Amino acid sequence: MTDLTWNALLREQLTWHWTNQLRERLDGLTDDEYFWEPVPGCWSVRPRGTSTAPVQGGSGAMTIDFAMPEPDPTPFTTIAWRLGHVIVGVLAMRNASHFGRAATDYWSFEYATTAAEALDQLDAEYATWLAGVESLGESGLALPCGEAEGAHAERPMATLVLHIHREVLHHLAEVCLLRDLHLHTHQRTRREAS
Repeated sequence: MTDLTWNALLREQLTWHWTNQLRERLDGLTDDEYFWEPVPGCWSVRPRGTSTAPVQGGSGAMTIDFAMPEPDPTPFTTIAWRLGHVIVGVLAMRNASHFGRAATDYWSFEYATTAAEALDQLDAEYATWLAGVESLGESGLALPCGEAEGAHAERPMATLVLHIHREVLHHLAEVCLLRDLHLHTHQRTRREAS
């Protein structure tokens, strides 16, 4: 057990899935897939001024849909929304709180106008996160998360790392599933039109 390096093992939890199951599946994501609304009333990322959501975050040309408190059930979300959540709420805000990235949040972030731009943002935040986790070394994993994590401030950084990895893995798996649904729905629609 003394040869184990927990930092490397925690990073591998994410990097293995990223490399072998997730990132390649996102290559070639089209704008049509990115903005596709499979059901009425989806939350998405939209051109500023076009959303009907009660809360709209974002500082640029695009805004992300929200409501506070969230309705029950929460609206279904598009690939654009899910990627926006991973990029900003999961990675960028934690990178800012713990690893020196410029401060950001759902309201100040400039959301991507295209799928390709969103993937570039995702790749950049992922790289910053991994480098940040590596910089913790072994001893940094045991340090408290700090006030940026609110009620979880006293929990060790390892707890935050595990949480962020679960969030990235499950939301990107959802994105992959939505890509599959888009492909199969649109193949059927094209066959029916022929």
